[in-house]
Amino acid sequence: MGRYVIRRLLQMIPVFVGATLLIFLMVNVMGDPVAGLCGERRCDPATAARLRSELGLDKPVWQQYATYMGHVFTGDFGTAFNGQKVTELMGGAFPVTIRLTLVAIVFEIVIGISLGVVTGLRRGRPVDTAVLVLTLVVISVPTFVTGLLLQLLLGVQWGVIRPSVPPEAPIDSLIVPGLVLASVSLAYVTRLTRTSIAENSRADYVRTAVAKGLPRRRVVVRHLLRNSLIPVVTFIGTDIGALMGGAIVTERIFNIHGVGYQLYQGILRQNSQTVVGFVTVLVLVFLAANLIVDLLYAVLDPRIRYA
Repeated sequence: MGRYVIRRLLQMIPVFVGATLLIFLMVNVMGDPVAGLCGERRCDPATAARLRSELGLDKPVWQQYATYMGHVFTGDFGTAFNGQKVTELMGGAFPVTIRLTLVAIVFEIVIGISLGVVTGLRRGRPVDTAVLVLTLVVISVPTFVTGLLLQLLLGVQWGVIRPSVPPEAPIDSLIVPGLVLASVSLAYVTRLTRTSIAENSRADYVRTAVAKGLPRRRVVVRHLLRNSLIPVVTFIGTDIGALMGGAIVTERIFNIHGVGYQLYQGILRQNSQTVVGFVTVLVLVFLAANLIVDLLYAVLDPRIRYA
């Protein structure tokens, strides 16, 4: 197991370099940071040249990337256009988005897997059909429509929640935004769990467990569910990074000052330091989540061993 982890960590290095290089090129080549710094009024040539020199934009792109990565490894992600350190922005944004993501993941695990198990064990029955139709509707409706609808009904019309999440973003105020963020993924988890449960319920090891007279609860939990969760865990693990990076719409609707909000502001103002810094951390989160998922395979299925 130790050798496998070391090998996976070494494999992450080129992936991290390639992903960050691509992001750096997209942000710095396709946009003009100096134009975003100057605002609506264009800078005069002398001021633009001075800013490019101070920001290192007058150097070749490969040298800019090498300089940036050198600073990243020392914990310096640069400075935003407002003079605030990007690490300070991260310190305020990432805890909020992490809490929002955890709420979304809990919804996926509790509701998604529970509905998947129920429908998988009752395939073809009315409850199975109803859940399939419901999940198809959830997948078809865009997230911003779901978010605005719940905000209007629960926040404005009925007054059950606050239409706008306060700056400190406590857990109780993130329940509805977390449900909105997890809605599409929750539907996919339900359908994926249902399919996996339905397929494995006809496997030989399940029939053997039933023939041995084991209680139905033990057959489902210890044998059927454990082996059926491998594709579900894969999806949820890879979904963590997607939820954190894809929270822009949800955070904008509920005015949550998290990662999505900072990315939106950085893109809007062409603040390359903010965008590249936040996305770099998201790449690390995605790589770490994939490693954890691979290690969980051995826990769920004892037949899987890593040399």
